[in-house]
Amino acid sequence: MDLQTRIENNAIVVTISGRLDAVTAPEYEKRIRELIDGGNNYFVVDFEPLDYISSAGLRALLLMAKLLKEKGGKVCFANVKGNVRSVFEMSGFTALFKMENSVAKALVEFA
Repeated sequence: MDLQTRIENNAIVVTISGRLDAVTAPEYEKRIRELIDGGNNYFVVDFEPLDYISSAGLRALLLMAKLLKEKGGKVCFANVKGNVRSVFEMSGFTALFKMENSVAKALVEFA
């Protein structure tokens, strides 16, 4: 997993590539906790380059949402496609999270 972050329109855009699974989810959680503890409350997670997500990856996303809710923050997902989209649909994540087809559309949530 590679995780890149940038600030855009008062939100942190997190781009995940590779795999978000039992091996990489702890690192993802650690990095997200650091960002949230640093006072960042608005996130867009860009899944465009993500190839695979497991149940451990889904748990990491739920943890992120829980931490943000406690701080009055929000998260919106962007570019959820292919196999990752299938996993989100099977697990019910499409009903739990706001999803947009692009980072630009997701950022509108925080404008």
